[in-house]
Parts: sequence; C-alpha cells; structure tokens
Amino acid sequence: MVSLPTRARSSAALVIAGVLWGTGGLAGSLLGDLAGLRPLAVADYRLLVGGAVATLLLKGRPLPRTANAARRILAVGALFALFQASYFAAVALSSVSVATMTTIGAAPVFVTLASVRKLRRWTVVSVVGTLAGLVLLQWSPGEAISFGGLGCALLAAAGFATLTLVTAKPVEGLEPLSTTAFGCLTGGLLLLPVASWSGMTIPLHADVLAVVCYLGAVPTALAYAAYLRGLADAHPVLGSLSAVLEPLTAAVLSAALLGERLSGTAWCGAAVLVAALAVGYWRPEPR
Repeated sequence: MVSLPTRARSSAALVIAGVLWGTGGLAGSLLGDLAGLRPLAVADYRLLVGGAVATLLLKGRPLPRTANAARRILAVGALFALFQASYFAAVALSSVSVATMTTIGAAPVFVTLASVRKLRRWTVVSVVGTLAGLVLLQWSPGEAISFGGLGCALLAAAGFATLTLVTAKPVEGLEPLSTTAFGCLTGGLLLLPVASWSGMTIPLHADVLAVVCYLGAVPTALAYAAYLRGLADAHPVLGSLSAVLEPLTAAVLSAALLGERLSGTAWCGAAVLVAALAVGYWRPEPR
C-alpha cells in the first residue's frame, strides 16, 4: 500500500509532466515555423536534444550496465520512436485534433484493459469522464475523419500505453532520469533516418536555438523524467489519464498567449476533464 505522502508526490510528478507536455505543442509548432521543419523532424530534435539534456543532468552518475537495464532502454527508445512516428503520421492523414483526441483518449483505455482485473467504480467514472471531456475539448464539427489517420493514432496510443505499462515496473540501477536520457537518445537515433529524409537543417539563429533547447529540456527531458518518477508509485491508469493535461494545457495557453478563442463546448470539456482527473487522483487504482 502506497503511503499518502508518497502518493501525493507521485501525483504531483504526473501533473507536472502533463502540464509540461502541454507547452511542447506550442514550442514544437514555433520551431517548425521558425526553422521550416516538418513535424517528424521537430519530433526527432525533441528526442535527441531531450536525451542530451537529461544526460547532462545525470552529473556523472554511473551508467546502467546490466542486461535488464539495456533491454529497458532499448524498449523505451523503440516505443518513443513508434509513438512519435505514428502520432505525426496520424496528424498528416487526419488532423491535429483527431490525432490528439484518439491517441490520448485511447491510451488510458488500453492501459485499463491491460492492467486492471476488476474495474472499480471510480476508475470507470474517471476514464469515461476523461474521454468525454477530451472529446468536448478537441471536437471540430464537420471535420473529415480518415481511417488511416485513426489507425495511426491508435498505434500511437498503443505505443504510449505500452511505454506506461513497461516503465511502471522498475529496473534495478535504472532511475527515471537515466531512462529518460538514454531512452530519448535511442528513440531519436531510431527516428533519425526517416526524419532526415524530410529535412533537418535549421538556421543557427538565437531564437531557433532557444526554442530547440526549450523543447528538448522542458516538455521532454523534465516532463518524461517527472512522468516516470510518478509511475514509480502510481498505478499506470492514473499515469495515462494524466496525459490529458497536455491538450488541456495547450488549449489554455493558446487562448491566453495566442488569442485563440475557445468555444463554450471546449470550456465545458476542460471542466469535465479537470473533474474526471480529480476523481482519478482522489480515488486512484491501488498500486
């Protein structure tokens, strides 16, 4: 049984991760505009720079040397690459809203089905409420839906769900920051051949380099390290539900910083999301 202070720390780490991820969408979009990069190249810069930043934060700690640690890093790197490639393929085949809604909405369902033997009432309320809020937040009436896009988004959701389930089980000698550092670097290297084909040259201007550093450091290195730290003491279902803070944060930031107007339906969705997450944190699945 996880103690209350430990549960509070893990919950805080998951919330921080979701909020930091939400700033990544704006940073990635800005980098694409400033440097003329395609989304897949932006994603690869995010992984490579994020891995490099996390490696610097290790501050000389010993490298993981066990076979279990090596297998975990390879698995995390492959899942990072799968998630990023599938998600951006879904965006290209459908739209950002459909890809995000499907990927982040399906992930907690996959995690719940894979990890919960007997569904508790509060878990059902939280998962269903989260899905409803996400639909209201992201829904665009009349938007065309591509089956190819949905398939890629579901593949991305499966990748994120698998990442959550795999990393919820600790490996001796491999802490969250190390997993983030070497997992991101591995994923970035796996994605590099495809991303290079789309073009990865960037102008060496101060504003471009600042955005690259922010994208790698904050919504990648720090966010994933916080997420993996939270998963150490929280049930994977709660971890996957926390990912919905990403589109919620992005929507609020777009309204506050870019002047984008959210509809009444979107604000209702945001309220439902917050309420559903509050239920999830108040009555979480036992670890």
